[in-house]
Amino acid sequence: MPQQQWSKKEERQYRHIRDQAEERGTGEDRAQEIAARTVNKERARKGETKTASRTSIQDMSPSRRGGQRSHSGPKGRTKEQLYQEARRKNIDGRSKMNKAELERALKRR
Repeated sequence: MPQQQWSKKEERQYRHIRDQAEERGTGEDRAQEIAARTVNKERARKGETKTASRTSIQDMSPSRRGGQRSHSGPKGRTKEQLYQEARRKNIDGRSKMNKAELERALKRR
C-alpha cells in the first residue's frame, strides 16, 4: 500500500502503524487503511497534497492525539475504566458509586 510519492520516513511510519494495528487484532485491510489515512493526513498537514480537509489542517495531528478521543462517544468510558481512575486518584467511596457519580467525582478532582 505504500505510495510512490511517500518518503522513506512515511513508508516506515506506514509499516509501523499497520503492524501495530494488526498486533492489536485489527484486520489486515483495516490496518492498512488506518496506516494510509494517518500518513496521508500528516502529508496534508505539511502541505504536500493537492487537497486537504479543514480538520486535517486545523485539528491536532494524529500522532499527537494518540487516542485522546477514545471512549468519548455517546456513552464515554466504561464504569470499570472510571473506577480504575478513581482508584488511582484515591477517591473515597468509589466502590459504592455508580457510573455517573464516578464521572462527577473525577471531574471535581
